[in-house]
Amino acid sequence: MISYTTFTRARSMTHRPVAATVDGFASMGRQVVFAGKAVAGIPIALRRYFRHVLYHIGDVSFGYASLLAGGGTIGIVFAMSAVAAMMVGVETQRGLELIGMTSLSGMLSAIANTRELAPVVASIALAAKVGTGFTAQLGAMRISDEIDALDAMAVRSIPFLASTRLVAAAVCVVPIYMVGLLASFVATRLVVVNFQGNSAGTYDYYFHLALSPADLWYSLIKAVVFAMIVAIVHCAYGFYASGGPEGVGRAAGRALRTSILAIGITDVVLTFALWGLVPTIPGVGVS
Repeated sequence: MISYTTFTRARSMTHRPVAATVDGFASMGRQVVFAGKAVAGIPIALRRYFRHVLYHIGDVSFGYASLLAGGGTIGIVFAMSAVAAMMVGVETQRGLELIGMTSLSGMLSAIANTRELAPVVASIALAAKVGTGFTAQLGAMRISDEIDALDAMAVRSIPFLASTRLVAAAVCVVPIYMVGLLASFVATRLVVVNFQGNSAGTYDYYFHLALSPADLWYSLIKAVVFAMIVAIVHCAYGFYASGGPEGVGRAAGRALRTSILAIGITDVVLTFALWGLVPTIPGVGVS
């Protein structure tokens, strides 16, 4: 005969994974509903809470403290993009030296930095610097019952708290992305031409040959989509945070992991959607 203790333990072991799966799907559905309400609340945010949108734009772009420590995101994106682009230049040069085609380093710089590096670095910096701040702000409001107070005063909490931040992130990512893209271009050229001693004329020729306005527009689209994903994910985790200050900290960590994973998946999907499964190099006719 199976004892009652053994039966209870077995039922508990079976129940936990099922409950975790159900909770996971419920949380996913809650995130999707929140995202839909946040996007639908953008017109309301622009019409009723435009001053709050401007406030968040200033906070996200430049901050109200020092530019690098505790302040805005532009300096962080510039530094991260420059360092990552330097590594792109070093590895590109080493790889092309093996096959004797170092003259194509400018082409690879234009493609890699524009299509992948600049939008991904800008979005990850936005998630780490701005997104976690969104989660902490909304989480603190949730555990102190400020969001419930907004609902009691007939203030639409999601448009007021999430849609305003969503608009601010989508607007601010444009100059942030441009700063990161410029830093990546300059850093890669500095490594290849000045440090590695390649011809500046050859590098610039293939760089401008491979860089097209369509690539810049597509890359900007990716950056804006990533910024909206970051804002929605982090605002959702903060909006539904629970468990006191410790719960807000856990929500910030989970939001960061989720947003980085979502950026990676969306990056692959958008790369195939915008440039195709078999992309071509502008001006060269190579596919």
